[in-house]
Amino acid sequence: MKTCRVEFPGTSKPAVDLEVGVNLSENLTIHNSPILFGCRIGICGTCAVEVVSADDPLPERTFDEAQFLEAMAPGQDSVRLACQIRISTNMKLRKTQV
Repeated sequence: MKTCRVEFPGTSKPAVDLEVGVNLSENLTIHNSPILFGCRIGICGTCAVEVVSADDPLPERTFDEAQFLEAMAPGQDSVRLACQIRISTNMKLRKTQV
């Protein structure tokens, strides 16, 4: 089982190691992360995060995620909806507002 590390710079929350391919929102909730989740389908923006860094590029935004973020965070390419991300690489995330 390959895992990736998710870190939360600027917080006291410890990093978590998550299995590649799992949904970020489902697993961060289990680990009591600083990222909050609302609808979990990409329409509320509660889980908006800034991807501070990632070892490899994240999968492309889904159509719905792209539409939402174009309206709520135009031009902010580092902002993603955590509920729409499947783990594929080590990353550092910071909670942001949209």
